[in-house]
Formats: sequence, C-alpha cells, structure tokens
Amino acid sequence: MTKTAGKNKFKVHFNPDNVEIVVDQGENLLQAAIAAGVRIYASCGGAGTCGTCKVQIEKGDVETARTDKITDEEFSKGIRQACQTRVLSDLSVYIPVESRLEKAVLAQEQKRVSEIIATGWRFVPPLSKYFVELPPPTLDDNTSDLSRLLRGLRQRYHLSNLSIEFNVVQKLANTLRDGKWKATVTTLVTAAKPRAGDRRQPRVIDIEPGDTRDKHYSLAFDIGTTTVYGQLLDLNRGRVVAESMAYNGQISYGEDVITRIAYCQKPGGLKKLQQTIVATINGIIGELQARSKVDAGRISHIMAAGNTVMTQILLGLNPQHIRLTPYTPVANFFPAVPASSLGIEVGDHAYLFTFPAVASYVGGDIVSGIVGSGVHQRKALTFFMDIGTNGEIVIGNSDWMVTASCSAGPAFEGGGIKHGIIAAEGAIEDVKINRSDFEPEIGTIGNAKPKGICGSGLINTVAELLENGVIGQNGKYNRDLPTKRVRPGTDGYEYVLARASETQTGSDIVITEVDIDNLMRAKAAMYAGCQTLCKSVGSGGCDFEQVIIAGAFGSNIDIRRAITIGLLPEMPEDKFIFIGNGSLLGARLTSFSTDLLDDARRVAQMMTNLELSENVEFMNNYVAALFLPHTNAEEFPGVSKRLAGGSNNNQKERIKV
Repeated sequence: MTKTAGKNKFKVHFNPDNVEIVVDQGENLLQAAIAAGVRIYASCGGAGTCGTCKVQIEKGDVETARTDKITDEEFSKGIRQACQTRVLSDLSVYIPVESRLEKAVLAQEQKRVSEIIATGWRFVPPLSKYFVELPPPTLDDNTSDLSRLLRGLRQRYHLSNLSIEFNVVQKLANTLRDGKWKATVTTLVTAAKPRAGDRRQPRVIDIEPGDTRDKHYSLAFDIGTTTVYGQLLDLNRGRVVAESMAYNGQISYGEDVITRIAYCQKPGGLKKLQQTIVATINGIIGELQARSKVDAGRISHIMAAGNTVMTQILLGLNPQHIRLTPYTPVANFFPAVPASSLGIEVGDHAYLFTFPAVASYVGGDIVSGIVGSGVHQRKALTFFMDIGTNGEIVIGNSDWMVTASCSAGPAFEGGGIKHGIIAAEGAIEDVKINRSDFEPEIGTIGNAKPKGICGSGLINTVAELLENGVIGQNGKYNRDLPTKRVRPGTDGYEYVLARASETQTGSDIVITEVDIDNLMRAKAAMYAGCQTLCKSVGSGGCDFEQVIIAGAFGSNIDIRRAITIGLLPEMPEDKFIFIGNGSLLGARLTSFSTDLLDDARRVAQMMTNLELSENVEFMNNYVAALFLPHTNAEEFPGVSKRLAGGSNNNQKERIKV
C-alpha cells in the first residue's frame, strides 16, 4: 500500500534516542528515521524482505503493508517494519535493541593482528610543502607574481616544469602580500612515475602566507560496505595522528552492494547514496579534527580504498553495469578529483585519490590490501582473502596474481540469519557446547546480555554443533538428542542458544536449519573460489606458504573452527596471518610513499580476474562444498577424523544416558 505525501506535517519522535523530526503525511518511516539520524538496521534496503527494521509504534497512526516478517503477536503489540510503514499522524516510535545500529562495537579489539607490511619503500609522500621567501617586486624587477614564485621555487628547490592549479593563481597576489612575500607552496604528484630516469611533474595545488610546513596532513580511508575507517596522517613524521570509524550510512538503504546498485536505479537513488557516504566521511573527519585539533583546511590529500561499487558511488558514477552481464565498471583507474567537489568538507585544494579496481567485484580495497601487506614483493605463494559479503580472494606472489570475487552473501556479517546482527555489543561471538547434556556456554561482545548472533559467532556455533553431533554434516539437526535445546520452529528445527529470560530482546535466540544452510552456502562460495583459482593456474591442491586474512571480521575468526566447517583450507594454523584492515593499511602506506602509489597501479594491472558467476568449474566446486566440511573427506582429513571420533563418542554417551 502506498500513500502520496500530502500537505500535512507530523512530528515523529524516536526513542530511546530522544530525537524528533517533522515529516510529510505519508512519509516512509524508515526514511524518516534516516533523515533524523536514527540508524536502523535494514539489510534488504527497504524491500520488506529481511524483517530487520522492526520498530514499535508507541503512539499515533500509521499505514503498514503487512508481510510475513511480522507475527500476529508482534503486530498486536504495535511492532511494524519501518520500511513498510507510512506516517499518518504524530508518532512516538521505539527502536528495539535488535534493530539498532550501535557505534560502540566498532572499536572492538581485533585479535592476532600480525605486522606483515610492504617493505623497502621510501618515505616520499605524494604531497610536499615548500617554503619560499621572495624579493618583493620593484620598478627594476616587476615580473609577474607567478613568475616570481616559480623562480623562487626553482632557485631554492630546483623545482621546474610545475603545473599550477587555477585556484592558486586566483589567490596568489593577496597571499604573497599578506605573508610579506613569505609563503608555503603545496605540491601534489598525481601521475604514475614516468620512464626510468625521468622526474615526476608535480602540480602546485595551494599557497599559504608564511611558513606552514609544520602543518602537513593527509587522510586515509577504507570505504567499506558496512563500516568506514579513517585515519589522519602527519606527513612530516609519517605517523597516525588520530583515527575514527563509523557505520557506512548506506547500510540503511541495503546491506550489500547488489541491493545498493538496485537502489541507485531509483529516481534520485545514486545522488542519495553518494550524499550518504560523503556524510559518513564528513562525520569521521569531524571526529578526527576534534581529537587532533587539526583544522580541515590543513588537510591537502585523501587516499581512499573501497570495492568497485563503493568507489563508483562515492565518485557519483552509476554502478548499474557492474551488476549486468558482462559486468563492467565505468573505469579501472580513476583520476584524482577535488574532494570538495564531491561534498567532502576539506579545503578546496585537497584532492581525493582512489585505488584502481581490477574488475566489477574486485576493487581498490583488495589492491590496497595486497600493496599494504607486500604480497607483490615476495616470492612466497600466498592466498590472500578478505572475508565478507563479497569475499574477494587473491592467489599469487611477486611474479603473478589471479583473483576472483565470491558472492558469499551477508551471512558472515549476520545477514540472512534469523537472529543475526552486525558485530555489536551483546552479539554472541563464542559458543561452547557441553558434550554430556548439549547445554551451551555463550560469550558475547562486551560481556553484555545476548541480543543476536554475529558472523564469527555463527561460525563458532555451527562448528560446535557439528563437533558435538547436534547437527550432521548435511547441516540438519539430530532430532533424537536428549535435550530440549533442539526443537521444531517456524523455520524448521532449531537450537536455542539463549532463552528469553537471558536476552536483551525478551525472546529466545535460536539458530535454525535455514541459518546453517545460509552459512554453508557462504563458506562453500569462499572455498570453491579458492579451489577454482588453484586449478586455473594448474595447481591441483592449495599448497600455500601463507594465508593472509584481511578485514576486521577475519581478525576475529577462530581458525580451527573455520577449518572445521570448511571455510578455510586445512593447513597448519601457523601459516595463517591476520593483518586486520588491509585496505586501510594500504591507503596509509601509499599516502607516505609515491613508490607504493606506483605499486598500486602495477598490482592492479598484473592481477588476472577470473569471473566465477558463469564458471562451470566453480559451480562444481561450490556444490561439492555444500557439506560440513566438504563432500570430499580428503580435502579435510584432520577434521573428518575428528568428526568420526566425536560421532562415536556421542553415540556411546547417548547409549549410556
């Protein structure tokens, strides 16, 4: 049901945020919340198919399109899907804990992050500052201000063949005279290094009165689908001054890139998503300024890494063809762009650089991670993976690289799971099951009362269920166990992780057979992608010297349990290396070194992308991996042996009981 917005205006008050907004009659409640700055989890982007944006109408009249995501009992209590609800009067709306996006969790400590980074690079930032003291003009020397400036730079720093931004020319006369002919010039290298022996041609992007060389800053950003991380960098000392992070505001319009591509096709959709990510970036810049006391006008350079879809939306480029066969991005290499032209709140002279993309679903974030971790510098055969909704993977070394994107779906980030949530305070992240009575012992983020299951918690739970015989290798529950934890539910059989009296939500938190199936599909896509890449380069097995796992989610994975379910190849655990946010690492290092900036371009060009969506070999590997851990026991000999022993033990225990 749809109602056109009329002339009447109504107040909508959101609790517990205590935020109020005035909207037109008929306004969509989810859009009203977004406009008010109230972040509601809406993984399907407002299509009404996920049920994650549930709210409670405390007071007032609404019009709702009813879906099967709301039970009769919930409906009677005023529970509605925000995306399917329109405002008909003044409202008081309560956002339940399971529907909220809470920022505090973003600072969750990452586990086992190793120091493996690119080596051998020089500290030569693409941004430089030069102080000049010029002789004032006279009747005998009345050359132009610009010629005088260029002469001074050439004499003191041997800088020649400089290009000049017009905004510098516009303010040149006043700046030189305000500074009494003492000024600081900022130059930027935007082009890749030319032929060996040639010098780069920097451009002059700013001029300031006086000596401001001590105020020399850049920004590094990881533009993730779920979260955005930012760092303020001191380019004089090569260090991080401040860092901050936030949920990507686009998450209220859809959880994954496919949903957001679809949203971009709506009237005004691309503009709205572009403005939303810019608002997120500006919020982070504001926090970085507050923490460092650095004025935004002193920031002259931004390096951003993101997947291809996120990059195109940030630049205001329609990503529609990324989704359509033959899956083409607008470009692989994007020119630097004045950041303020996109709405980013820094000085007009500051430029935004984005990492080059390899293909539609292998973007600059992966290129950044490869460069930052130095995979391109070493001979060791490496398997690099960034586990998430898209699941990008790379196999190779300094001589060659092959890459692919696996459409794993949102399960690793809690999406598509009945009680799945993003890693937030109260999210179940660790589970241990007592083999004797099948009772769980759970651990949550922040040691808070549980309110849902995050991605790492889902992996750990399924591994525990499998090892203790609660589910079989097909992901189905053993219905003969002497426990009330396994029971029939609305989505088939389920296991109760936490009872209603123990949770924040007041409802049981369960993991269903549908949830397990979604995880099996996600892990099968990742493992099949690895197998397919191995076979594409003539390697029957995956005999890697190291496996690098990037991303905040990856840093919180339990390796043994991930191997148990068949997500990661069975290898000695000491071969797995966690680098945390590889995308941000690469963005930071390339801000410090033009050498690594060149490497980023070279890495993107040397990567061979394998499109998996229509690859027969991948589909065969995928189907074979739809089992715990795999249909071929030889792929996971240790796990298979352990499961066989555990099954026998469980059988003996059940007989004894």
